[in-house]
Amino acid sequence: MRVRETGQERGSALEKALAVLEAITAQSQPIGLPDLSARLGLPRQTVHRVLTQLEAAGLIVRDPSRDRFSVGPRLNTLALNALTTRNQSAPIRAILQALVDDIEETCNVGVLDGTDFLYLERIECHWSLRVHLTAGSRLPAHCTSGGKVLLAHLNSHVREKLLRNLTLKQYTDTTITQVEDLEAHLAAVRERGYAVNNQEFTVGILGVAVPIITPEGRVLAALALHGPAPRLDLDRAVGFVPKLKEAAARMAEAWAEPVQQDTERIRTPSDDTGSVPASVGN
Repeated sequence: MRVRETGQERGSALEKALAVLEAITAQSQPIGLPDLSARLGLPRQTVHRVLTQLEAAGLIVRDPSRDRFSVGPRLNTLALNALTTRNQSAPIRAILQALVDDIEETCNVGVLDGTDFLYLERIECHWSLRVHLTAGSRLPAHCTSGGKVLLAHLNSHVREKLLRNLTLKQYTDTTITQVEDLEAHLAAVRERGYAVNNQEFTVGILGVAVPIITPEGRVLAALALHGPAPRLDLDRAVGFVPKLKEAAARMAEAWAEPVQQDTERIRTPSDDTGSVPASVGN
C-alpha cells in the first residue's frame, strides 16, 4: 500500500501512521526501515519518525539486533479488545464453553496489559469449589500461567525491557521473585510450549496455559485453565495441554476469519492500485 499524493504533502500524519501499521501487520516476519520506505513510497526520514512514535506508544516493537519492526503487545490487545466487544466474540465463547464442559475446570482467555494478565473471556466450571473472577479482571503476569506464557513469547527486546521494570512481588512461597530465575523459567516455557502456575499467586490454586498463535506464528493471547489443588494436581493440569492447544488453534482461526472479512469489506478500487484514498485523514 503506497501513500498517495494529497496536495502539498504525501498524506496526513494519521494516514502515514496507518499505512506503516498496515504494512507491518501484513508481514509474518519483522520488517526493516528500507523495505517499509520502498513499499509505502515515503522518504526514510518520514518513516523513521512514524516508527519512533508508534514504538513509543507500544503499538510496534523493534528488534535492535536487526533493526526490524513487528506488531507490539499493545496493538494486539487493542485488536483483541475490539473483537471481543463485538458479536465476533461469540465463536470464542463457544469454543471456551466446549472446553470447560469437556475438562470440567474454569478456563479463560487473556492478554498482557503492561505487567498484568487481563482476562478477555472467562467461563467457570460447575464445581462449587472454584475461583470467582470475571472478564476484565487483572492478575500479575509473573505468577500466573497465562501471563507467563505470554511473557515467554514476547519479542526478546521487549521482554528484557519489561522485566527490568517489573516488580516481582511475592504472593506465596512458590512465587518467582528474581529476574534471573524468571528469565530461565520463561525460556523453559518457550521450549515446552506451555506455562504452569504452581500455586504462585494463590495457595491452593494451580493452572496451565498455552499461547493462541496464528498460522503465521503471531501470538494473539493465552488460553488458560486453573483449579483448586484438592481437585487439580500438576500432572492432571499438564495432561490437559493437548486439549488446550487444540482449542487455542480453533480460537486463532475464529479470530482470523472476521479480520479477513473486515479487510475484504473495506477494500476499495484504490487499494488494488496500492493507494490510500486521499480523503483519509484530511
